[in-house]
Amino acid sequence: MTEQNGKAAGVRTDLALEERERLPGSGGEIAGVSLREWTPADSDLRITEVKVLDERGARIMGKEKGTYLTIEAKGIGRKAGPYNRKVAEELSRQILRLTGQPEGQGNKLGKIFVAGLGNLYVTPDSLGPRVLQRLPMTRHYDNQYGQGYLKKRQLPALSGIAPGVMAQTGMETAEILKGIVKETRPDLVIAIDALAARSVHRLGCTIQLTDTGIRPGSGVGNHRQGLTFESLGVKVLAIGVPTVVGAAAIVQDTVGALAKALEAGERTKGTGSYLESLGPDQQYQLIRELIEPEFGAMFVTPPDIEERVEVLGKVISRGIRLAFLG
Repeated sequence: MTEQNGKAAGVRTDLALEERERLPGSGGEIAGVSLREWTPADSDLRITEVKVLDERGARIMGKEKGTYLTIEAKGIGRKAGPYNRKVAEELSRQILRLTGQPEGQGNKLGKIFVAGLGNLYVTPDSLGPRVLQRLPMTRHYDNQYGQGYLKKRQLPALSGIAPGVMAQTGMETAEILKGIVKETRPDLVIAIDALAARSVHRLGCTIQLTDTGIRPGSGVGNHRQGLTFESLGVKVLAIGVPTVVGAAAIVQDTVGALAKALEAGERTKGTGSYLESLGPDQQYQLIRELIEPEFGAMFVTPPDIEERVEVLGKVISRGIRLAFLG
């Protein structure tokens, strides 16, 4: 489970969209940050593009410089198959856009390496390995069918691995991938992982793409070596879906109702107004101080996470296939 950016914010979220929402200003009125939103034709999808333009914007957002695209698909997993196919098609278009590939002109990349991050045996963290299971690997085709087979069919040499997590391997994910990248020399690395969100309403129905890379474990407070252009020496496209939200963030969402209830009580009058006077980050920190000493850093996932992750694995793998394999 990862953070697709640099440093973690006070309220744990991997989504640049949520970081943008918590800041003052609207319509992209933040120094060093641009914002654009649109709805594709004949679709109820919503796409948000947050661009961190310079170091000033990076400091404000707590995100690396680069582009963060968010596809919100509220009906994913609940509507019929055609809806999921539309999401996959839109995902493929945005993958091509972020990687600088022309749409409808065939694959222009020679070698693509896919890393399915996470733990297959922990459902909320199993997205990466599930996507990898559904991707047809092609890197061996030239050896199997003769040199020039891939080029003739305009197919990339697609390879991939699900490297597991440190508790399984004893190694940093970055250590494993650095060795593979050095040996195979891909033109593009696609890293797929589960993320942490700020809002429960975005769990399992929001896909984030970014060209800034990814940091395994950061979304749940386990900071690992980053998978970035700087660390791997190759462009990294990160694709992630939030599958968990911090318990403290859920409690914070109820602060308004809690404050009213406290104000209504004879013995607690004044406590509610104090809570409301705190800023969002201060509220969050107070809640963490109350919850975490007793229960630890807890994360919550939807009861139907098994079905959601299964559908998302199919959608993301289909989006990658449409983008590069046709």
